[in-house]
Amino acid sequence: MLTLLEQGPFDGITVRALATEAGIGYATFFRHYPSKEALLDDLAAGEIAGLLGEAMPLFSAENTGRACVALFEFISRRKALWRALLTGGAAPLLREQFVGQARRLAARFATPDTATCPIDLRFTFATSATIEIIGWWLRQPEELPKETIAGILDRLVITPTVAER
Repeated sequence: MLTLLEQGPFDGITVRALATEAGIGYATFFRHYPSKEALLDDLAAGEIAGLLGEAMPLFSAENTGRACVALFEFISRRKALWRALLTGGAAPLLREQFVGQARRLAARFATPDTATCPIDLRFTFATSATIEIIGWWLRQPEELPKETIAGILDRLVITPTVAER
């Protein structure tokens, strides 16, 4: 999947091409996944869970920057995968998976207070903006340092989202 995503958009990938690239039979693919979308969803879900698992434990309202740096360090170690997921035509499916996981996280942090902006909306907005920033960073011809892009994410998205009460 990753090799094919690097070569073209997700819509242009066929199950037959996936099977050929993986060196398996066409029918074998369907023993594991009902569709190419299911394969991509599984791939994205695992990657996002790993990303959130690494960044969230470092997150605190007092030092959001640490979590942002951890996020970009995680993506840097898997840059080809994230570039393929976000710039190879799979971005809508990745966004849906990312927002879904963020909403489940938001439900765990929800409180009965009367915040001016509901937490699930804040998480959805922050997640969407984070995806856009990651995608922008991955498309740059010259890589910005992780600390620089993490600072941008923190200033534009995370700190304002956390400050909203």
